[in-house]
Amino acid sequence: MNRFLCATLLAASGATANAQLTTVQVASGVDRPVFMTSSGDGSGRLFIIEQEGAIRILESDGTLLAAPFIDIDPLVTGGNSGGDERGLLGLAFAPDFATSGKFYLDYTGTGGHTVIDEYTISDPSSDAMTPSDILTRRKIMQVNQPFSNHNGGWIGFGPDGFLYVATGDGGSGGDPQNNGGDLRERLGKLHRIDVSGADDFPADADQNYAIPSDNPFIGIDPGYHESIWDYGLRNAWRTSFDRVTGDLWIADVGQNQYEEVNFEAAGDAGGRHYGWRCREGLHQYSSGTCTNSENTPFTEPIHEYSHGADGCSITGGYAYRGCALGEAYQGKYFFSDYCSGRIWTLDKDNGFARTLEFSSGISVSSFGEGEDGEIYIADLFGGRVYRIIDPNAADDNDNGIPDSCESAGCNQADFTEPFGVLDIFDVFAYLDLFNAGDAGADFTGDGSLDIFDVFAFLDVFNAGCP
Repeated sequence: MNRFLCATLLAASGATANAQLTTVQVASGVDRPVFMTSSGDGSGRLFIIEQEGAIRILESDGTLLAAPFIDIDPLVTGGNSGGDERGLLGLAFAPDFATSGKFYLDYTGTGGHTVIDEYTISDPSSDAMTPSDILTRRKIMQVNQPFSNHNGGWIGFGPDGFLYVATGDGGSGGDPQNNGGDLRERLGKLHRIDVSGADDFPADADQNYAIPSDNPFIGIDPGYHESIWDYGLRNAWRTSFDRVTGDLWIADVGQNQYEEVNFEAAGDAGGRHYGWRCREGLHQYSSGTCTNSENTPFTEPIHEYSHGADGCSITGGYAYRGCALGEAYQGKYFFSDYCSGRIWTLDKDNGFARTLEFSSGISVSSFGEGEDGEIYIADLFGGRVYRIIDPNAADDNDNGIPDSCESAGCNQADFTEPFGVLDIFDVFAYLDLFNAGDAGADFTGDGSLDIFDVFAFLDVFNAGCP
């Protein structure tokens, strides 16, 4: 996404957060969607996980492809019944996917255990893998699960280039094995691993990665898992990084009374105990023994809500970094609840104040973030994916969908005052950016600058899109 253009034009739009947001359906006929993400390769594709093992592609033109990008159903346990929390749960593309062809899957494998696999494909631009397209498949991590629920499942690359892996506490109820706070257990944690480094566990076929040298629990106790970044989590669903600031947001599902959102500012050293099972939200949970391996102070959530009208199971989302919703939503964290379908935002710049934006009317199983920063939500049993929109945004071509070009979005040609008017000074401003090698001139979104970016700019300029 063109960050310079987006910031400049959103500021000029004067958009406010008072408008009632809603959704527009972008895909249907998806089998139990549990996550959506982009590949970051400039294609604009949205990859939608089906819980039983397939990944579908929603093209940038809105077409849902019939053939899956990949289908690992034979490897996956569960994901095919109403209350089953197992299945294919996570997907992350390597930051250099466009050239390396590497991506990572988190799924429930044989024996009900969590597996993270690395795939390398021959053609990253391909929309459907055949067996010959898969060059390598490598197990990165396996985490054994004592019960069938609380599988976590989110994986994602941080701004530091390392892969983060969220694991549930092992399941049942109340963390009966005291896994969350025990650094000798992999369950109930957020792990941080280097998937590009030399294997630090050559004798263990289930662990094939390096430990980043600045992970917080290195060298403290030989029994601690040094991959751990944070601990004391019950079942993080879901986690995300702010693509602009690098801040970390963790939505952790509660037990019986409280749901919580945790926040970790960019540059934090990790090592935080988020409380489980000693605490649920801001409140004591365990009346008996609860584990805190390091006896460190608990890091309290920045937001909690109780079960009832607001719901019963949090679904974490993203700090908004798109264009279509306007400047007033920039950096606000979107999240929901699976039971109530309510969509809220938290404002980091206003004491994490919560605002109810709208009620979606669906069971929100996951959020997703497109390559352009726009935010999507999934309806698990309805098999549909929606994009969050401002219905009051301009729709100049009357297609029923507010267009980013028409409503203070990205890739607009209006660089100079007075905003709303295109003239030769906007052309000069664009060419200055282009000649300086500024990413703001990347109108094709491919990460490089060439004559095609100039052509793309002129197309927008000539179309009169301010």
